Amino acid sequence: MKLHDTSLFKQQAYVNGEWVSADKTLPVHNPATGNVIAYIPMLGASDIRTAIKAAESAFHDWRAKTAAERSTLLRQWYRLILDNQDDLATLMTTEQGKPLRESKAEVGYGASFIEWYAEEAKRAYGDLIPATRSSQRIMVTREPVGVVAAITPWNFPNAMIARKVAPALAAGCTIIIKPSELTPLSAFAMAELAERAGIPAGVINIVTGDAKEIGAELTSSTIIRKLSFTGSTAVGKLLMKQCADSVKKVSLELGGNAPFIVFDDANVEQAIQGAIASKYRNSGQTCVCMNRLFVQEGIYDEFVEKFAEAVSKLTVGPGLDGDFNQGPLINEAALLKTKSMVDDALAKKGRLLTGGRPHSLGGLFYEPTVLANAAMDMKCYQEEIFGPVAPVFRFHHEDDVITMANDTRYGLAAYFYANDLSRVFRVTESLEYGMVAVNEGVLSTEVAPFGGIKESGIGREGSKYGLDEYLEMKYVLLGGI
Repeated sequence: MKLHDTSLFKQQAYVNGEWVSADKTLPVHNPATGNVIAYIPMLGASDIRTAIKAAESAFHDWRAKTAAERSTLLRQWYRLILDNQDDLATLMTTEQGKPLRESKAEVGYGASFIEWYAEEAKRAYGDLIPATRSSQRIMVTREPVGVVAAITPWNFPNAMIARKVAPALAAGCTIIIKPSELTPLSAFAMAELAERAGIPAGVINIVTGDAKEIGAELTSSTIIRKLSFTGSTAVGKLLMKQCADSVKKVSLELGGNAPFIVFDDANVEQAIQGAIASKYRNSGQTCVCMNRLFVQEGIYDEFVEKFAEAVSKLTVGPGLDGDFNQGPLINEAALLKTKSMVDDALAKKGRLLTGGRPHSLGGLFYEPTVLANAAMDMKCYQEEIFGPVAPVFRFHHEDDVITMANDTRYGLAAYFYANDLSRVFRVTESLEYGMVAVNEGVLSTEVAPFGGIKESGIGREGSKYGLDEYLEMKYVLLGGI
């Protein structure tokens, strides 16, 4: 890796302001080459408990700081992240595989949450409620929930940390972060910059090691009062059960099965560009990316032809070697899953329009793929693909596609393209999803609440509502006045 600041490349955990090693290590691979790029520590249970104690000790002083003081430190961290955007992007592309321009965009996106919550730290408002007696006053205050644990995924190793840490610190909480063992280098680099920004020891802690062992320690600890997790629904359910014994507050951002609907009154060219942006970003490895593409029968043939032609022009390659549209998948399991999805669709009379096979580059690269004649008995109808494959379903009427779109246990994100205003309102209100984008293919922003319903999770990240996830409400009754 060619970094301007080589001190951002760390291979140690970060606990109580110290960089920590361990006897056992895990290798970190570059998915574009398969090469080992780092070895990270396998911390044990006692190390995790040390991190929890450090966060507990730091909590008392951190919550005592004024909102303005916390805001100033968050802003310093934000500026350092932007100052080192190129290096952070290089680290991310090396460990995660996405194109360098996508990594740069993610660093900027992650930083936007830190800037946003630097301001929201000053807006944890309470209330004064009219009392029922003249001798009483009723106050409602907001206080930090306490020590927080965060478990983040590999697909957005910078932004998912920023989206959790920024509101936690703004609210006055301290945090222990367990990043994915596949992409820990981004987390270590962010901790280094947080230290430079002046964020005190113990406020941010980064731990790595066995996921089950760390998860068990975090969920069983009575010191930790909240768990925030982004990942699969299966793991989210397990963590939620483990948190039940101590009745922790939980935020869960889980799996998705996003419908992308194109009605016959839509602008076809705009819908194609939106579908490409939604589907093929990060090689289709995003929880909110389009999973099922529904196109109304009147424009179906025109759409799939133009869509496949546009997708066939997408370029694939190592993210550090050129300005490619798509990088590799994260690991062999992801590649095999993608292949199985395509094989299943073709075996059930799906029609391959472009792609459909591992890329000639070999390794973990897979061709951007479009499948026509998709049907409800295919795996891709109910399962999250998490790869660069777009199955296109045909539908007749508005009611039909609403039924199909909602026919899933997930409810994270949905997209549709239409110009009829009445339809826009009807469909928006009918879709059972936490987020709906109309005539847009990308919806994530720090100013809006990100999260799902049904088995896609609990809670929201971003916006003014995201701060509430890290605050408790206290009712105070003042008598004898």
